[in-house]
Amino acid sequence: MAVLSAQNSNMSFGDRVLFDGVSFDIKEGERVGLIGANGTGKTTLFRLVLGTEKPTSGEIHLGKNTVVGYMEQHACQNSRRSIYDEILTVFEPLMQAEIRLEQLNRLIDAGGEIDALIDEQLNLHEKYERDGGLTYRSRAKSMLVGLGFPAEMHSLSCDKLSGGQRSKLSLGKLLLSEPDLLLLDEPTNHLDIESVEWLESFLGDYKGAALIISHDRYFLDRVTTRTMEIEHRKMRIYNGGYSKFIEQKEKDKIIEQRHYDNTMAEVHRIEKIIEQQRRWNRERNIRTAEHKQKSIDRLMDGLEKPEADEATLKFEFKTLAETGNDVLICQGLTKGFGGEPLFSCVDLLIKKGERAFLLGANGCGKTTFLRVLMGQYIPQAGFRKFGENVRAGYFDQTLDGLHEEKTVLDEVWDQYRRLSQTEVRSALAAFLFRGDDVFARVGDLSGGEKARLAMLKLMLGGYNLLLLDEPTNHLDITSREALENALLGYNGTMLIVSHDRYFINKLSTRILRLGKTGVEDYGNDYDEYLAKLEALKAQQAAAPRVKEQKEDGYKQRKLKESERRKLSAACRRVEADIAKTEEEIDLSQAELEKPEASANYEMVIELTAKIDELNLKLEALIEEWEKLQEQLDES
Repeated sequence: MAVLSAQNSNMSFGDRVLFDGVSFDIKEGERVGLIGANGTGKTTLFRLVLGTEKPTSGEIHLGKNTVVGYMEQHACQNSRRSIYDEILTVFEPLMQAEIRLEQLNRLIDAGGEIDALIDEQLNLHEKYERDGGLTYRSRAKSMLVGLGFPAEMHSLSCDKLSGGQRSKLSLGKLLLSEPDLLLLDEPTNHLDIESVEWLESFLGDYKGAALIISHDRYFLDRVTTRTMEIEHRKMRIYNGGYSKFIEQKEKDKIIEQRHYDNTMAEVHRIEKIIEQQRRWNRERNIRTAEHKQKSIDRLMDGLEKPEADEATLKFEFKTLAETGNDVLICQGLTKGFGGEPLFSCVDLLIKKGERAFLLGANGCGKTTFLRVLMGQYIPQAGFRKFGENVRAGYFDQTLDGLHEEKTVLDEVWDQYRRLSQTEVRSALAAFLFRGDDVFARVGDLSGGEKARLAMLKLMLGGYNLLLLDEPTNHLDITSREALENALLGYNGTMLIVSHDRYFINKLSTRILRLGKTGVEDYGNDYDEYLAKLEALKAQQAAAPRVKEQKEDGYKQRKLKESERRKLSAACRRVEADIAKTEEEIDLSQAELEKPEASANYEMVIELTAKIDELNLKLEALIEEWEKLQEQLDES
């Protein structure tokens, strides 16, 4: 059953057509990736699904009773609740049910219409359990921890959070609300790798459907089972995640181009026949020409020329000088901002030609480390040294090096005055700034456009060491792939901070992990890094288990000894009861045998009943003693 479907939907703004003739459906439980270059209409399609905008023509339908969940862009912005209380607002009905159950308990204790109150209590408690009332608090805490909010942060006020942290909290609320259809627009933004992997696992177990806009190709491969691409105002749908989509798309392009070329070759061949027949200009020839023209019409009916690829970045990084073999040396490098250092005792040697990636949890100091290398921060201890002829260029993920008030043209030309205006404009065109785009104010550019501009400035510098901090942030998939190809052709050395696992696997020759006590090597690519990290976690987890097993063995022995002592004590108590009961039977039997008793009928009846009761008690005690003895023998 489809939770969402579109039939021949079109969307345009004036003369600008975003997409035309879009049709698709998403079934229950499906995970669908929505991709395309920036500006092709992906977020607009989300707005059409939500009903905040209407398609120019065509229809978009939600399934009956389908609940859609969409992450609010500015959620939690003015909330003064704690992080934990904010995420619990998702479960407001359950919390209200708890309040009502407490009220019902008090009303029942106070008396009144007990039957009606008990009925309401039973019905409400049943619904409370069915809706997850017994587990919602633990699920909320697990969600926070998974998204990178450790337990000690749960009491922090929401208004103290950064924009990225608020986005993560908003994502957590959305996931916990469990709608039938999730609309996720770049859900991995602001998440570190560990949190992204947790999100992948969560979505893998999620029972609802999801439509996901993402530039994170590794994430799409792990999560999605179908891919929808908007390109050239059309939508095409492929089975499989991103990598399978790319493979199938390339095959389709080859087939379409071959079909077009073969058809046009046949058209040209028939046109020559028509031209020849018309030159002869006899009645039979004219009829043949008309017949052949109909063949051309049939061939051309519905034939579309394959669209040229979307405009992409075309650039390469060139070095102006060769370096020595030792490009970067760090010894004992330590940096913090008051209190405990972010990192300390970093010893590192980067060799010529290496493409090293620096990984680590959010907040471990990766950006700070790059800024120490660039001389923007002074280390507290240790030193860093660049090798011979090294010229380092730095890409700052905050894009702070750009001047908001300048035009795009001046931003580049002011730094590279050796270039002519024509050369600067040619370079800008390669980075998709064409025509009047070069006169746009830098402050008015999108995040992706600013990233492209900063990358162009870096490229023109001729640096032989590139320090890149999250260079793929803000870039769409096409631009990321262009950057990858440019860096693969670069003959210098790189140290890169990135959360883009696809990008890491494509480029890396060395993985480094930054921690509080230094840097460690973790293999050559992300998959190796992940395997080593898992092995290390397993090793660390095994040590406490061995200790726990020893402690458990000791506890088990003590428990067994304690249990045996209890059984022995119980046996002694039963033995004492047996002796006492046997004594009471003997005394009653003696009373019964006295002459005065035999002459008193009522006394005989009373003593006989007492002896029978004592005999039954004795049998029960003996049976109990036998069971205790068996347990003692087994212990």
